[in-house]
Amino acid sequence: MLKLKLVTLLLVATFITAFAQPERWQQRAEYEMDIEMNAKKHQFKGKQKLKYFNNSPDKLTKVFYHLYFNAFQPGSMMDVRSQTISDPDPRVRDRIGKLDKKEIGYQEIKSLKMNGMSCQFTVVETILEVTLPSAIEGNSTAVFEMEFEAQVPLQVRRTGRDNKEGVEFSMAQWYPKMCEYDYQGWHANPYVGREFHGIWGDFEVSITMDKDYTIAATGVLQNPQEIGHGYEAEGQEVKKSGKDLTWHFKAENVHDFVWAADPDYTHTKIQVKEGPMVHFFYQAGEKTTENWEVLPEYTAKLFQYANANFGKYPYPVYSVIQGGDGGMEYPMATLITGERALRSLVGVTVHEVMHSWYQMILGSNEALYYWMDEGFTSYASSRIMANLYDANPEGIHAGSYSGYYYIAKSGIEEPLTTHADHFKTNTAYGIAAYSKGAVFLNQLEYIVGKPTFDRALLAYFDTWKFKHPNENDVIRVFE
Repeated sequence: MLKLKLVTLLLVATFITAFAQPERWQQRAEYEMDIEMNAKKHQFKGKQKLKYFNNSPDKLTKVFYHLYFNAFQPGSMMDVRSQTISDPDPRVRDRIGKLDKKEIGYQEIKSLKMNGMSCQFTVVETILEVTLPSAIEGNSTAVFEMEFEAQVPLQVRRTGRDNKEGVEFSMAQWYPKMCEYDYQGWHANPYVGREFHGIWGDFEVSITMDKDYTIAATGVLQNPQEIGHGYEAEGQEVKKSGKDLTWHFKAENVHDFVWAADPDYTHTKIQVKEGPMVHFFYQAGEKTTENWEVLPEYTAKLFQYANANFGKYPYPVYSVIQGGDGGMEYPMATLITGERALRSLVGVTVHEVMHSWYQMILGSNEALYYWMDEGFTSYASSRIMANLYDANPEGIHAGSYSGYYYIAKSGIEEPLTTHADHFKTNTAYGIAAYSKGAVFLNQLEYIVGKPTFDRALLAYFDTWKFKHPNENDVIRVFE
């Protein structure tokens, strides 16, 4: 009997350990890109070298890339969806369908080789399907070399040029990006304006552009002494020659890369105690300067609270960048519209920075587990806003409960297992992602108690950072 009990305990311990240790394989990508930007034509040429680590046990005979810019063309899936859904995003509606040839976006692949051998490929709107000259065996690597050209679309959604506040370039989803392959297979989802999923890896990106532009980007600038524009050490003199500058950024252990550029950016920065150097980029003016000058103080407090309560931010820098069309998160950076009242500016910054935890570090598949992305971020953001403004912690998630109550009574609610691209309405998706995810966490906090909940949330961060957790992984940690 004693032996049986010992065996049973050993099996239980093994079972628990198996769930506690995230040993799933995951792919890896190391990007090197050189970009030459023609700001006047809104076009650029690129060279990309990608070292791809197939850490799966599977033999790959094809690979897929995302070509997001191709969505910004009349008649695209994104255009059709926006014009036929019952509650279109007001930022999109029929705007894609009205773009002319100089306003559309595109990414054209000029050449592609794997290990020096030419690849055959087919472009189906926003997906590049590549037939490999030889298979990539499991647990092996391959090197892809690509030349491409692109046109930056007029800013409609997230990415683009000349947004409504006059920022020239908001460069999100701008490069041919290898699709993720995992235990569920390829995630080569056509882009319809929703969510993203990327491979963990490193980026080295060089951008050559007119020297009058200030560039903000994911990662650490490697040549600040040559660039200036607020990156140089205090008191250092920077001498610039020629009409262009080449900016060299490096980012390690991320799954995307964003940048923005404008000749009128004001660049300030603040060093967070035991945290990152935070950079701020905005166009000075009556609608921005006063609030952006005090935003760093709030942002420093935000990082300090988040580090203590949700896990330590692991990167050396972060950039808050005026650009885009609202608020959108990226590794080590966010694009936000900047002409806001102070509380709104602080609120959007809090939300987007917290995505560094729930998506940029805990890299769940947004298309499948959007509530682990937006919902967890909304929960954390409510706690931080209450801390920043000394609010009563009781009822801080009331907005999430109101959203959930509305959708539950509306008759248009859809299951949380619905793929993000397949919701019948934007309303049902938005409330599922933001409100239901936050309510889930708050209810879990109520059930297990705040001390246990806080410990479990930190354990989730420590266990799954730099990985791709799914819904069962969250449950296992809290159990």
